[in-house]
Amino acid sequence: MKSKLNIHFATKAIHVGQEPEQITGAVTVPLFQTSTYAQIEIGKHTGFEYARTQNPTRFAWEENIAALENGIAAYAFGSGLAAEDAVMKLLSAGDHVVCAEDMYGGTYRLFEKIYRRFGLTFSYVDMTNSGEVQKAMQSNTKMVYSESPTNPMMRLTDLTAVADIAHNHHALFVVDNTFATPYFQQPITLGADIVLHSATKYLGGHSDLISGIVITNNEDISAQLKFIQNATGAVPGAFDCWLLLRSVKTLALRMQQHERNALSIANSIENHKNVLAIHYPGLSSHSQHELAKRQMSGFGGIISIELGSYQNAQQFVKNLEIFTLAESLGGVESLICHPVSMTHGSIPKEQREKLGITDGLVRLSCGIEDTEDLINDVLNALDY
Repeated sequence: MKSKLNIHFATKAIHVGQEPEQITGAVTVPLFQTSTYAQIEIGKHTGFEYARTQNPTRFAWEENIAALENGIAAYAFGSGLAAEDAVMKLLSAGDHVVCAEDMYGGTYRLFEKIYRRFGLTFSYVDMTNSGEVQKAMQSNTKMVYSESPTNPMMRLTDLTAVADIAHNHHALFVVDNTFATPYFQQPITLGADIVLHSATKYLGGHSDLISGIVITNNEDISAQLKFIQNATGAVPGAFDCWLLLRSVKTLALRMQQHERNALSIANSIENHKNVLAIHYPGLSSHSQHELAKRQMSGFGGIISIELGSYQNAQQFVKNLEIFTLAESLGGVESLICHPVSMTHGSIPKEQREKLGITDGLVRLSCGIEDTEDLINDVLNALDY
């Protein structure tokens, strides 16, 4: 979209990459459900040869999310982990990565069970403390990898400070922005070289697709990611990209309601006798609340709460009527997850407990239902 106006997020989400189709004027980007394209003659084609490499629906989605994250290019993948896998392929055997110690279990599994076998090494640090990041840097450190907020403990990385540390050591700074979304946080503007998402979550927003996306503001990285995307082939189908284009149009509205519900629930249960701890950066009691206000424009829809035991967590989940026990997050419906038995089972028990991921911890993904209904559901469930 070319405009003389300085357009804002919600307008970008609806219009960038989604100009009316040229032949018919269709307002919605067409679904190009094809694997190949007819060529004009040998050695001459329209710019489209094979759908792994080029698909107009995917290109529209990539252009749109690149604009929302203030990047120069984006590359779509078949899942969030496929997106992470592509980013790791920027590295070579012998390279070292500094990682947040508190992150999605599938990321830890990818790094430890697959990439360590191929000669990469990893150091896991408390990335809430930029001094710990500095101490972990080595002569062969080529990447600093963070989630902010983290899954499930909702810890933040000071993105500007850590970007400076990474760049001073000539390393890439990668941020998983899944929880915040570009609506609430734009890491590239704070110094990140690469931003990635499990687009399955808030970007898709309706629990009906699996996808991932990588965005960068660096021309050289962009060229490498484009090659990796085509050479390894882990691209999403056109229909998933079409669904993502549909979904992102309402991202601003959805995130506002996700946050409204999460903040209302957090305030309602913060001092409840059965809640031993609550992790939500929107609360003034959160240890990094001021940092959250500085680098985020909102606090998101995820809350983690400590209930003290597996039995309490089990009873709480059984008592819920609106929240559904399920993996994933970021959909319009409210979900609850038990990280120890679901998303973080691949992380060693000692590491989980060090981070506070206990048998009594549950993670709430607050949907966009009526706020009062969700508050009542959680309060009723806590009455055990």
